[in-house]
Amino acid sequence: MSASPPLAERPPESDVSAAVGLWGVAGLGLWICICHFWPEITAALGFAEPQGRLSGPYAALTGLVAAALPMVVVSLVRDKVHRRASTGIDWDRPRPVSGIIDISITKLAGLWATWAVIAFLYCVARWYWDGPYLLSMEVLGALAMPLFVASIPYVIWLDRLLVEPRDGAWHFGAMLIGREPFDPSMVWHHARAWAVKGFFTAFMISIVPAGFGVIVANDWAPAFGDPVLLASFLITAMFVLDAQIGTVGYIMTLKPLDAQIRSANPFLAGWLAALMCYPPFQLMQGNGPLFYQGNTRDWTYWFAGHEALLWVWAAILVLLAAAYAWATVAFGLRFSNLTYRGVLTNGPYRFTKHPAYLAKNTFWWLETLPFLVVSHSLTDMVRNTFFLACVSAIYFWRAKTEEAHLLAEDPKYRAYADWMARHGLITSLFHRAGQALRGRRQVLQPAE
Repeated sequence: MSASPPLAERPPESDVSAAVGLWGVAGLGLWICICHFWPEITAALGFAEPQGRLSGPYAALTGLVAAALPMVVVSLVRDKVHRRASTGIDWDRPRPVSGIIDISITKLAGLWATWAVIAFLYCVARWYWDGPYLLSMEVLGALAMPLFVASIPYVIWLDRLLVEPRDGAWHFGAMLIGREPFDPSMVWHHARAWAVKGFFTAFMISIVPAGFGVIVANDWAPAFGDPVLLASFLITAMFVLDAQIGTVGYIMTLKPLDAQIRSANPFLAGWLAALMCYPPFQLMQGNGPLFYQGNTRDWTYWFAGHEALLWVWAAILVLLAAAYAWATVAFGLRFSNLTYRGVLTNGPYRFTKHPAYLAKNTFWWLETLPFLVVSHSLTDMVRNTFFLACVSAIYFWRAKTEEAHLLAEDPKYRAYADWMARHGLITSLFHRAGQALRGRRQVLQPAE
């Protein structure tokens, strides 16, 4: 047997095990198969009326449950995340209800006021009442009262167990009630965290049904003999994994799962860079100023008739889409933008700090080929190439603001960043080049 590598040659231990996300994929995959083969299943069970495939929006949303349940079970039973000190919970010394009820009432006031502010912003922001966002408003509206009721026993139960129950929601409630001193920095922390949840949860719910419906509703067999159809099917499947697991992450920000938002990005630059990539602020789609697909056709147009090249290009694009989905799946229950919810060092994060951004941007370049245009216009070629380079630059900017946030929050991330500088897929090349250059300078330096 070969000896294990020295600890210094390993990355820090990841806060999320690989098993969590993989079980989520398994649960979602099983549900997709049930929805796709529903006509055959119901026929085998002897249903009198023929049934269609379950490709509607509520079947897609049920996929969130199918993905979340196995991840929750693995997290609690296998990884025992509820026992970690980072949850802030002391299971062995619960307080009596009488000792925390005043705290819980203040916290509930802050929590309900937060939800009211988010509901008001949903009402006044017109884009939430058009297109795919209508489903989000329908779902969140239906959940409002059950969540309101359930929050009462949940907050009281959790406050009995928390080492410090006066969190951001409590400080916000104390500010509103005005009877107790509060910490403005905690209120600001609370506001940032719920801004992330409010904005991105509605967006994620709105995008879940589209790809799910395509995968479930279409026949699968014809795709396996055609590189274009197969690539389209597999890439859509990868984006479905990303959307479903990512949406679960935004929803399951619960301390007993150690999946709470420990902090949201405090840098304005980080918010600007992120919001540029999502509607209604998105700059690179439709008539956006960074639209990079003017007079373009995708790879299938340019490589049509070249069967071998189509297969090779399809394989590359599928691998990139798979890497992108893997980067989300690796988060398990903790995926969300602009937040610190622990440190990932396994899966694709074993090779690079930003596998999703790297895979996504490479995919766009190879899928769009912006320097090839049907208009044969040099202007279109330059414009498209420049604007896609600007999009990639925005993602580089996002990466740097996220690193600044995590470096300030967790010594483990600093250790991970140092390890990645020496061993990362890309950064190690620069590290070795720097070492070689320093060594050359020492050789050339004259002796004193």
